[in-house]
This record gives sequence, C-alpha cells and structure tokens, in this order.
Amino acid sequence: MINLEAVKFDEKGLVPAIVQDASTKEVLTLAYMNGESLVKTVETRETWFWSRSRGELWHKGATSGNTQRVVEMRYDCDQDAVLVLVEPNGPACHTGEETCFHEVVLGTESGEQDTFSSSSILSRLESVIASRAVDKPAGSYTTYLFEEGVDKILKKVGEEAAEVIIAAKNRDRGELTWEVADLFFHVMVLLREQDVSLDEVLAVLEERHAKKPSEEQEK
Repeated sequence: MINLEAVKFDEKGLVPAIVQDASTKEVLTLAYMNGESLVKTVETRETWFWSRSRGELWHKGATSGNTQRVVEMRYDCDQDAVLVLVEPNGPACHTGEETCFHEVVLGTESGEQDTFSSSSILSRLESVIASRAVDKPAGSYTTYLFEEGVDKILKKVGEEAAEVIIAAKNRDRGELTWEVADLFFHVMVLLREQDVSLDEVLAVLEERHAKKPSEEQEK
C-alpha cells in the first residue's frame, strides 16, 4: 500500500501521476493528482485526477465509461511522482486512442510497429480480457466463458483447434485466418483463467529463438 503521507506535492499541491496499463506496461497518460484525488483513487480503486484547466476533481471515465481499475500504485525514489498501474476499461485518450502517447516523434526507419509490442492487438486484447475477468459485464461472451469455468473454456479451445485443422485441410485461406483468430482469443481467455500472462508465453518463444542452431536440432 502506498504511504500517502510520504508523497511530496509541488507548490500548487499537485503531484504528476503516470498511468500505465498493468498488463501491457504501455504508458496510457500523464495527469496530476492533489491530496483529495489521490485519496479517492486509493479508496475507490479507480483513477481520480485534478484538472488544472477546469480547477476541479475528475473521475476518469465518469462520462465516457472508460474507467481505469487500479491494480497497484507506487511513487518514485524522490516521492514526487506517482505511478498508477491500471486495467483500462476502454481508451485512455479523449481522442479515442488507446494511449495519449499515440503521436510518434521518433521511431524505426520503416515506421512499422512490432506485431507483439505493448500496443499490439494481442496486448490490447489481453487487457480487455483481464478487464472482463474482473468486471464481468452482463451480455459479454467473455464474461460467459469465465462464469462457465475452465471446462467450458477448454472445450472451446479444443473446438477452435479442430476448426483450424479443417480449414487448413480445405485450403481455405479466409476460413483459416478466421478460425486461427478464434483460437487465439480462446487461448488467451484460458491464459487469463490460469493467471498466465502473454509476456510469459512470449518469453518462452524468445528463449527458444535465442538458442543456437545446434541446440534447436538436438531438441
């Protein structure tokens, strides 16, 4: 638990709050908190900030529904900045972008985005699934899977794997991509149910990729 008394506010009574997706580690926004919004954030486990332009408290998502459930809070070594790890229920930016930091100033020469980067569709999907596992909104298929439990999830993984096999045997490109997407989704629901992160799976792939050719052949 963060020690609220240790946080050092500036001369205006504010402290910068860096909001980060707890699953993907992507930085979502930089906002400011005063003492009251910091306390409300801790008490409600949802983000509250101080609007410098309006001069008032604001509850993230109160109007848009894009709330942020707080998983963990930390402050830096000088106690003058706060890190808030959240599970976002929708985009963080008022423009509809997932993160307020969507404008690229400096990137790779090709400008291409790593498929498995923190802002990739897989990471965003993992974040949404994590949110569904906690909030369980009515009418959500993901909610239905979590409520039915691991046996139902495993059954769906098996069914989708079979559909992938059939599509591949039929040499149907469109059907194959569709069924693989379904399989990915249900596997990620299973990972969440088992409390295994996508990063853990990708780390195994990275480790295998880093092996020398001779080691790979021995396997």
